[in-house]
Amino acid sequence: MQRIAILYDASQAVLSTVDLDEVLRQILMIARDYFHLQNVAILLLDKEASELYPRSQIGWDKGCETIRLEMGAGITGAAAKLKRPVYVPDVSQDPRYVVSAKSTRSELAIPLMVRDEVVGVLDCQSEKLNYFDSETIDLLTIFSTQASMALQNARLHSLERRRASQLEAINAIAQQMTAVLDLKELLSKVCSLIQHAFQVSHVSVLLKEEDELFLRAHHGELTPHLPAGGKLSLGNEFWMQTISSGRTLIENDTRQSTEQPGFYVETASRMCIPLVSFGQSLGVLVLDSDRAGAFQPGDIQPLESVADICATAIQNASYVDRVKQLAYLDGLTGIFNRRFFELRIMEEMDRARRFGTGMAVIMVDIDQFKRLNDEFGHLLGDEVLRQVSSIFHQQVRKIDVVCRYGGEEFAILLSQTNLIHAVGVAEKLRRLVESWQFPGVPRPVTISAGAASYPEHGTTRDDLVKSADAGLYAAKQGGRNRVCLPPHSALSSSQSAGQ
Repeated sequence: MQRIAILYDASQAVLSTVDLDEVLRQILMIARDYFHLQNVAILLLDKEASELYPRSQIGWDKGCETIRLEMGAGITGAAAKLKRPVYVPDVSQDPRYVVSAKSTRSELAIPLMVRDEVVGVLDCQSEKLNYFDSETIDLLTIFSTQASMALQNARLHSLERRRASQLEAINAIAQQMTAVLDLKELLSKVCSLIQHAFQVSHVSVLLKEEDELFLRAHHGELTPHLPAGGKLSLGNEFWMQTISSGRTLIENDTRQSTEQPGFYVETASRMCIPLVSFGQSLGVLVLDSDRAGAFQPGDIQPLESVADICATAIQNASYVDRVKQLAYLDGLTGIFNRRFFELRIMEEMDRARRFGTGMAVIMVDIDQFKRLNDEFGHLLGDEVLRQVSSIFHQQVRKIDVVCRYGGEEFAILLSQTNLIHAVGVAEKLRRLVESWQFPGVPRPVTISAGAASYPEHGTTRDDLVKSADAGLYAAKQGGRNRVCLPPHSALSSSQSAGQ
């Protein structure tokens, strides 16, 4: 009667809370203290993988907490599969035993049941042989019934609380997304809001651009393999499966994956959700966790709702971004205009100043363009401008910027480079234009160019442009169709002449 009274008090303590972690702690402490057990654990059932994993334990050896057991495997797996207690008085005589503590001599595994469904296993181990008598097994079996009810109540409460929190998060994200129209700011905010609201380790946004996928933003606690803006493979990887199928995919144990484990070093599980707006695939939203089994099927619907909100916001921000870009494009040639040049030269100089990477400016002028217009007409002159612009645009790197500075004059910003490379680029462009066959123009079209670099020729915008202009003037004064540096440059002997 005394032991039954103790068991009653213990059961009341377990049922007194709906916090899942507290319920687990109470179960383990009661089993340990009232039944004098050296180690005890609660293993929960991962239905999707049909595996048992330790959710909370006391007394296990270090490293054993990562064990995952298939239904039927080990003594705990056998109890779960048979749906009844399994007692082994001497574990050394049972081949099913899986070591979680080297000191264990006997083990009792009792399934935790809700109705006829197994939700986990209460695993009790002792350092003594044949420790569990029939009375103790009966008491622990009754206790496990109470523990199962408490566990289920806590899980239902946790689920409802999580759903309420998710609905609040969806509403908050929707409100904030409509207020942000700058694409870069939007993507950063998307990642931050989702990571906080859904309590995952890391959130990433991958966007499709010209049949390639780029990591455009990420936020969280994990260590990245590649920086934001990095290009990703388009093979059979997890995110590409999501895009091709149009469905949300969950991988709850990346350690079993034969593909690239993810973007982050500590990733143990991940969810990938397609970003679709008006039937157009924009990319994917990827959630990473450093914990295996972090994502459940019940998470899909709320996160797909968030992804839909984000996809619409990204589409709207992209439209605004395109309108902004149109303001920076030259109507005749389609390349950037002088307004964009003034914006970017300050950014490039600031970057070069902060990282010590250098940058350069090339000023280019089409030789005797007025005479060409007078001889062949303005329509043909416009076509020459377009083709020269196209040559420049195709020959420089993606990080470089070609602008129509005004009339027949162009300005080229070369990022992260030095003066020698800038002269080489300018000379290559000069040779290409000189050898180009312009339809309707029976004679060669040539260009003159001046190159200047930061910080050798200036540490301000005006000084740098003035130096490049001085080189251009020297090229024209020297006979045209050539590349020159500013007078008195340390590399003036490297000037390149085409005649």
